[in-house]
Amino acid sequence: MDSALIDLNVDAGESFGPWQMGDDEAVFPLVSTVNIACGFHAGDPGTMHDALERAKKLGLAVGAHPGLPDLLGFGRRALAVSPRELHDLLLYQLGAIWGMARSLGIKVSHAKMHGALTAPVGEAPGMAEAIVRAVRDFDERLPLYVIPGTAISVAAARLDHPTVSEGLPERGYLPDGKLAPRSLPGAVITDPDAAAQRALQMVAEGTVSAIDGTVVHVAVQSLGIHGDNPKVVGIATKIRSTLLGAGIAIESLSKPDETALWPAGASMLDTR
Repeated sequence: MDSALIDLNVDAGESFGPWQMGDDEAVFPLVSTVNIACGFHAGDPGTMHDALERAKKLGLAVGAHPGLPDLLGFGRRALAVSPRELHDLLLYQLGAIWGMARSLGIKVSHAKMHGALTAPVGEAPGMAEAIVRAVRDFDERLPLYVIPGTAISVAAARLDHPTVSEGLPERGYLPDGKLAPRSLPGAVITDPDAAAQRALQMVAEGTVSAIDGTVVHVAVQSLGIHGDNPKVVGIATKIRSTLLGAGIAIESLSKPDETALWPAGASMLDTR
């Protein structure tokens, strides 16, 4: 990846009815890509529609952000589901965002799993493969945003499914390169300056400091920000200004002719 170019994505559309999560209106102009909740861990049809319209207006790449059916726990609890159940839960959510995006003439460029789908559920036997197979069954061209070294990234490589390597500058890392559990000190970073310096380190040096000080090598194509971080606007603002100040452009990885998922007016049979 060209070190002078990086994608900046944010998890979005995570409000539910009158309950507000994050600040999509303020954050969207600061990023190049948005991952929109599909109604299971967060979001609802109206919120999804609003987020898609806002992304279209700003010319942002749009991805699906499916989660476990756990509104109460925001998709971060390890619910007991089988690989078959997980496969079907994901297909359902991918179909939901595709249908709404298609009605607006928006292309779905990727999928990114939420919360416990990465860990611990995604690390359980058979689950990572179920995740990748669900995305492949939906569209074998649809890239998965993954954290290198996770079970999902390994399963995607084994199944030869396209991926985008993601780094999370406002999350702490373990020495093995995986995300630190949120229960550990330093696992969630709310200081915009600290997050921005970590973002710059990831892009310019290909490394990040783990919570114990270990320097971990990372190769990132995209930087991700959690929409529910209480300082999400400040973090996105500081990351953007820091990267641009270092001569690093922020641009979506989506290519209209390569990652379009059944744009409005097309049929599945025409594009499969």
